[in-house]
Amino acid sequence: MAWVETYHCDVCGKPRTEEATDWWLSWNEVTEPTPGAEYQPVLKVTPWNVFLSHDAKVKHLCGARCAQTHMDRWMHS
Repeated sequence: MAWVETYHCDVCGKPRTEEATDWWLSWNEVTEPTPGAEYQPVLKVTPWNVFLSHDAKVKHLCGARCAQTHMDRWMHS
């Protein structure tokens, strides 16, 4: 029996196909700009990577439009 992974865009719900070329991954981190400074939130966005796509904290994004929508929502949350 073959194992099939199905991914959907976390913004619009579009399923990812094998032919997809413009998918992105995004996740949140925090950074301390200088020792003792208040932590700052960071949003990271990177081109699709199968290994990273398995992380439960990663958002799957089907293209630039949904990546921008995700970033806009993150900035206003």
